[in-house]
Amino acid sequence: MAGEIPDLVAEARTGTGKGAARQARREGKVPGIVYGGGVDPLPINIPFNELLKRLRSGRFLSTLFNMKVEGQDDVRVICRNVQRDVVKDLPTHVDFMRLRRTSRINLFIPVEFINEEDAPGLKRGGVLTVVRPEVELMVTASDIPEKLVVDLTGLNIGDTVTISAITLPEGTRTIIDRDFVIANLTAPSSLVSQEAEEDAAAAEDAAEAAAAEATETEEG
Repeated sequence: MAGEIPDLVAEARTGTGKGAARQARREGKVPGIVYGGGVDPLPINIPFNELLKRLRSGRFLSTLFNMKVEGQDDVRVICRNVQRDVVKDLPTHVDFMRLRRTSRINLFIPVEFINEEDAPGLKRGGVLTVVRPEVELMVTASDIPEKLVVDLTGLNIGDTVTISAITLPEGTRTIIDRDFVIANLTAPSSLVSQEAEEDAAAAEDAAEAAAAEATETEEG
């Protein structure tokens, strides 16, 4: 299961319409609405600074929140739309959707790498290049994985880890319909330089040998 779901504190908005929304903005709040879940929509206000901080931290539209509104039961929500000022690009309205336990949603799940000490390629000085530190999955709201685990045991230089190497929780699937790369183990720059020098030296030796052979042929 996922770790602790972050709280998002809001307050019920008493009025509706443009007038109430403008009043909320004058008070340093962003008006919004919570809908779905088989109950009536709930107009809300969220502190502007708090919402802006959340937006700037990233992944706002794919993060599950525990919304807390005084006088209401806590509810899991996910943002479905953020309206912004066309000039200042600041939030002016936000829509949230309530989620049932059986709701299916898209979320970015972090990837964790384990057993680095058992990867021969890393012992040789190889570099683990992480292509996707997070993977977007379709998950059930009641069963969100905290992370995806990649076991690096036996990984050698040149090996690649794809999504098919990870066992996904039951009922979870990737958004991308192909076996995409999660990480790969590459040679260290010193080894690459050494191999390049060896290749260059070998090519030079081959060229000199060919030139010598050609000279001998001409003299013969």
